[in-house]
Amino acid sequence: MKFLHKLWGYLEEILAGFFFVTGIALIFYGVMMRYIFNEPQAWVEELARYAIIWGTFLGFGLALRHNQHIQVDILYDKLKPSNKRILDLVATCLSIVFCLIYTYYGFILVENRYTSGMVSLDIGIPMWVVYLVLPISGVLFLLRFVERLVNILRGKDEEYANPLT
Repeated sequence: MKFLHKLWGYLEEILAGFFFVTGIALIFYGVMMRYIFNEPQAWVEELARYAIIWGTFLGFGLALRHNQHIQVDILYDKLKPSNKRILDLVATCLSIVFCLIYTYYGFILVENRYTSGMVSLDIGIPMWVVYLVLPISGVLFLLRFVERLVNILRGKDEEYANPLT
């Protein structure tokens, strides 16, 4: 089981990193072609945009895994550990509900784009492929929240490791 967990983490990092690096490389290529060689490539901007979007959405789970999401914790830091645990349970359960709704509507959007046959303007990529990142990222994000919920319930979170503090 630990092997699958590590593999999952590596795949998330590799895929998110791959799409980010690809997007940045395409932007660099586009700038070089436009300003140095005076031959702008219309497809570069569109493909770079999609690559960065995919990298961002696939990185949601990574940010959650490393607890790097934006959070306002002024009041949270003043709570007792037992109250923090309750608040974390409620927030995580609400986040799981959000991920389920997000994934469901992501699938609906992909299905609508697939049946409509819509394609992108410059390259002609089927838009359902572009929007496929929504349900994929939703499932990955959902799995990370379920993992977080299990850790909170087991008391494995660093925050709950020592209830005396």
